[in-house]
Amino acid sequence: MGGRFRFVHLLLILPFIAVLWVPFYDRAEPAIAGIPFYYWYQMLWIFLGAAILWPIYRAEERDNKKNGE
Repeated sequence: MGGRFRFVHLLLILPFIAVLWVPFYDRAEPAIAGIPFYYWYQMLWIFLGAAILWPIYRAEERDNKKNGE
């Protein structure tokens, strides 16, 4: 396990800011298929969070292979 900090790790801050900044998404419109913005915005961040984790995982795997771990 590497304890090295990389710029790509800063991507992990995005989901926290996006979901914890409640005044931004505390509204009902625009609704998608009758689902208020408040709910689908949070659900969207589940998928975006997974997409953000992918390059971080790849960077860690590449580093581990390079170091022979």
